[in-house]
Amino acid sequence: MSPSTRIPRSSPRTSMRVAIVQMQPRKGDIAANLAMLRDAFAAVLALERPPELIVLPEAALTGYFLEGAVYDCSFASDDFAALLATAWRDAGAKESVDIASGFYENADGTFYNASVYATLAPTGTAAIVHVHRKLFLPTYGVFDEDRFLTRGRRVQAFDTAFGRVAMLICEDMWHSLVPTIAALKGARILIVPSASPGRGINGAGELESTTYWRSLLSLAAAEHGVYVLYAGLTGFEGGKGFAGGSRIVDPRGATVAEGAALGPCIVTAEIDLAEIDLARANMPLLGDLVTVLPDLLLDDELPLPVSVRAHG
Repeated sequence: MSPSTRIPRSSPRTSMRVAIVQMQPRKGDIAANLAMLRDAFAAVLALERPPELIVLPEAALTGYFLEGAVYDCSFASDDFAALLATAWRDAGAKESVDIASGFYENADGTFYNASVYATLAPTGTAAIVHVHRKLFLPTYGVFDEDRFLTRGRRVQAFDTAFGRVAMLICEDMWHSLVPTIAALKGARILIVPSASPGRGINGAGELESTTYWRSLLSLAAAEHGVYVLYAGLTGFEGGKGFAGGSRIVDPRGATVAEGAALGPCIVTAEIDLAEIDLARANMPLLGDLVTVLPDLLLDDELPLPVSVRAHG
């Protein structure tokens, strides 16, 4: 499978219907989690206007804190996409849908924290468009990813029916350079599956981690003129609670729709893709960066490989 597939489109889309399914999986119980997913699919199919894109969190069907059990709960990307497609069919789907979901990937014996973007047919088949492998594997505090997983090496944008998209997984989004690279590669929508533990309580009674994520996603969306679709895991694993807080953020940084901090939910919105061009015209920060970027990369004080400067 190539890392990115270009899909020819007859005309650009002007809007899309999105549903973020905030999952509360049972740790390691894939069968039970698939049953929950089928129920969620049935719920979105019952909407007056079902979504054209569904986004699931990081580790959506397995739970996050698996440690060594990650090897038993990992999938080849084709097999994982097939599970999603079977659930879509069994929920009673009559039309195809695009989906993005986090999962643990087994790529011929190398294991990644990954996210797949695929098109699911109502017949129960799946066509993979792209797989992103998490770049930043946190191994501090409650996290231990780098002990069990291999990090990804690239962030890429890829073509979909809704324009160019990039996927970032949780901590990938915390490093501002990563969404910047995605936008420079043409991404107009950033999909962010996440499993973020809740931390602290601020003066308004909100989880501090939720407040931080709201600010982080808003700033990235406004700086690059992109929609951000954030899908947060929820529930508890071994006494550690996930913050949920799924949300859809527009290209000016405003929250279009958001989910609760705790508990499963479905966040839906119809988004206007023309707003991306308008936001970028009114605040051309990405265009300015394209102009200045060659000079930034030629700075010999930056810890960059010589080959980067040679082609700058």
